[in-house]
Amino acid sequence: MISTRVTKLLGIRYPVFQGGMAWVSSATLVAGVSNAGGLGILGSGPMDPPALHEELRQIKQLTDKPFGVNIMLMMPDAPELVNICIEARVPVVTTGAGNPGPYIKALKDVGCRVIPVVSSVALAKRLERAGVDALIAEGSESGGHIGEISTMVLIPQVVDAVRLPVIAAGGIADGRGIMAAMALGAQGVQMGTRFILSKECFVHENYKKVVASAKDRDTVITGLSTGHPIRVIRNKLAKYYLEREKSGATPEELESIARGSLRKAVSEGDVENGSIMAGQVCGLIDREETCQEIFSRLEQEFFQVQRTLAPSIPTQKELLA
Repeated sequence: MISTRVTKLLGIRYPVFQGGMAWVSSATLVAGVSNAGGLGILGSGPMDPPALHEELRQIKQLTDKPFGVNIMLMMPDAPELVNICIEARVPVVTTGAGNPGPYIKALKDVGCRVIPVVSSVALAKRLERAGVDALIAEGSESGGHIGEISTMVLIPQVVDAVRLPVIAAGGIADGRGIMAAMALGAQGVQMGTRFILSKECFVHENYKKVVASAKDRDTVITGLSTGHPIRVIRNKLAKYYLEREKSGATPEELESIARGSLRKAVSEGDVENGSIMAGQVCGLIDREETCQEIFSRLEQEFFQVQRTLAPSIPTQKELLA
């Protein structure tokens, strides 16, 4: 594809991150993405320390390329998971649901790049001052936990507000989306839903079938009343959750409805009573491919757009400025 500040910073071929999805992005997917030239990211959300140790061991057996670990900082084991990443000298740590400030120095002292997910300009500025290496600006089109601002609006505002490289996330599944993100000033993109339909992603086949068949209006947002909105594909569980939410259920009741539901869908294949987290790009994805095939397709699509719009595309020098 093209060289950007992100590819140079991380030593990867493509400026494409695979989102660190809990219960979804395990060692096999991470290695598959990294071996294909992107940045595979392990979703450590449901893991305890022994599980993270084991996943890191497997990743290092499967690839010698850069990879990352996503850490949800609100999780009770987060401090220990960070320490494991430090001991293992994980190349990249992405963070969400919390402030990575207390861990930045220790991570960077062992050569780790720290790249938090942000959903607002204010948070982007604060984390830039804290010393992070880059930012993943995630729009509300994403699957799973989301913010309030759409990608098209969020990316240029974050790009204008900071000097760090910005990775665009939310609503991106093909080469056209990558080109659009770069036109907004992003130096790379993060995709989650696209990689659910990769052969290296070992989620339950029922989960993959639902994602592949979903259309543009098949996702809904649950949890708005709790302050922690989550985008999922509409099913029996989502309908019941939304009904209870609309009728004034307490946050505790809603938490009890959702507890364990992602694992139920991903691991057990219960796609009616489990939570199917996925983004609005489902309607763009209808086939399962290897990670290598996905990246080849992304590259072809990207340069097809470039040929079509060549007069208006920034030069390589401008992208690296």
